[in-house]
Amino acid sequence: MSIVDQPVSVTLKQGVVTGLQSAAVTRFLGLRYAQPPTGALRFAAPQPLGPQPLFDATKAGPVCPQRPSRLRTVMGDFEATQDEDCLRLSVWTPGCDQRKRPVVVWLHGGAWQSGGGALPWYDGARLAIRGDCVVVGVNYRLAALGWLFVPGETANVALLDEEAAVRWVIDNIEHFGGDPARVTLMGQSAGGFNIAAMLARKPLFNRAILHSASLGRGFREADQAAHLSRVFLQAAGAQSLEQARALPVAALLAAQQSEGVMAALQEEGANRSLFCPVVDGEIFASPVAPLMQQAATRADILLGYTRDEMAAFPGTQRNAVSQQLGEKIFGAPSRQWAQDARASGRDAWVFEFAYGPNPEFGACHCIDLPFVFGNLESFTDAAMLQGMTPERGRSLVDEMQTAWIEFIHGRAPGWAPSPVVHVFE
Repeated sequence: MSIVDQPVSVTLKQGVVTGLQSAAVTRFLGLRYAQPPTGALRFAAPQPLGPQPLFDATKAGPVCPQRPSRLRTVMGDFEATQDEDCLRLSVWTPGCDQRKRPVVVWLHGGAWQSGGGALPWYDGARLAIRGDCVVVGVNYRLAALGWLFVPGETANVALLDEEAAVRWVIDNIEHFGGDPARVTLMGQSAGGFNIAAMLARKPLFNRAILHSASLGRGFREADQAAHLSRVFLQAAGAQSLEQARALPVAALLAAQQSEGVMAALQEEGANRSLFCPVVDGEIFASPVAPLMQQAATRADILLGYTRDEMAAFPGTQRNAVSQQLGEKIFGAPSRQWAQDARASGRDAWVFEFAYGPNPEFGACHCIDLPFVFGNLESFTDAAMLQGMTPERGRSLVDEMQTAWIEFIHGRAPGWAPSPVVHVFE
């Protein structure tokens, strides 16, 4: 007789958490990995958790407050509770036992402004079951809450959130059947770039999977970030960070769309998101290029990009010009990273995802994600997948998951290392 959604409790250092066990996978949803970053802790570095009361981890935790994604017409939209108390993660495991399975920690994309780690798109159950691994999906702070830069204050706090989540995993994952010595970080777009940025610091992991990391766009310099933040705070109605801590979160979200902020971003002329990691002099020293070169030497890596990256973005058509831009931002820098990793003695494998059933979008940004997680039914509204047959979908899920699981288990994904580029089509 199969087990259907039985409560299961685990005792952590912070207290007891209760998840749900089904026949093949146990879920713990919305677990806190740091104190709620609210009130005086808004814009501050994440603070460690103290003892917690009995925690119900049977329902998804809130995602960071955010505006709708600019890619929703391409990949579909999602509904999720939003709250500043968002420093949460979810765990999917085949069993809370002593098996010491490899662990994969997922960092979502969304231009540092949208998304969440445990959305139905990224439900880790299928990957955990098929791969006999523990999957962890992380929420981190977005937009101004995570990336506002005020000189003299702690910068890049959302990156510190992600590092705090990795520390939590290393400290606690044994209770969920995982091996803290075998952790792979996996991220897409902004999440992938953040993993590269963590590798430029003091990483607690040495294995990574990067999907469409915008390695060719890089960091924002401090003076430019400070200027944008000044314009942003003014638009939100605050003269200082202290005043901004007292604003309703709606004022911060509205300021992202203000005319002054849009004009300042356009003046920058860098074709970059309003918020992103900053070379602040403390979390990231200047010049940052040597740090990133060194980062490539610190992890075995599986990384790649899609053939028509830019076709997903509003106002961009799928043509030779947009393909060249995608190659500049995603393709060439990913291959260079792999070469730098290999030159230092690391293992590195490169992929290109070239399957695009909808001719309007082709193999656009984000199109590889449904196949890695195997959650095709969560993408039924995704225009990018229109025209795909169920058979083709299933075979691509099988192909990609097989390769990713091999890598997560510490093995080769099934093709020759860099400079070879394996094409999924």
